[in-house]
Amino acid sequence: MLDYYLDREENNFFSEAAVNKNDKEKRIAKFTSEERKYYDALMHVRDMVSGSLKSHAADALDCSNADKRGVTTHMADMGSDNSRHEMELQLMTAEGDVLDLIDDALQRLFDGDYGKCHECGEKSPPARLDVRPYAIYCVKCKSRLEQHGRI
Repeated sequence: MLDYYLDREENNFFSEAAVNKNDKEKRIAKFTSEERKYYDALMHVRDMVSGSLKSHAADALDCSNADKRGVTTHMADMGSDNSRHEMELQLMTAEGDVLDLIDDALQRLFDGDYGKCHECGEKSPPARLDVRPYAIYCVKCKSRLEQHGRI
């Protein structure tokens, strides 16, 4: 099985021959092929969510629409703008929560605990991690928690 080494500061993968013994303890993470796949999936989702978050932030902070209308803004228009602004802020909060989950999953990957259910401690099936690489519960525990209203 091929192992991959990741320089966590520079986010680059390289072979074992290129590992500097002095840096190994500080910032080098060793990954198997499967772990590399999950790392790439987590980084892909992180990039997508970060882009979406930036877009929602720009929309939430965009006052150009209100500025174009000037002082004669109708109350209904102001209500629509406020509603849109509130929705953008809620989306930003949800996306921020997903980014936190992704960062936690990356840390678990570096620590060797990636893919373990936080409820039962069992390894989540690969299909679950393929769909949601930052999942913290296996499907069985997630379903049970949702039924009991804990999520």
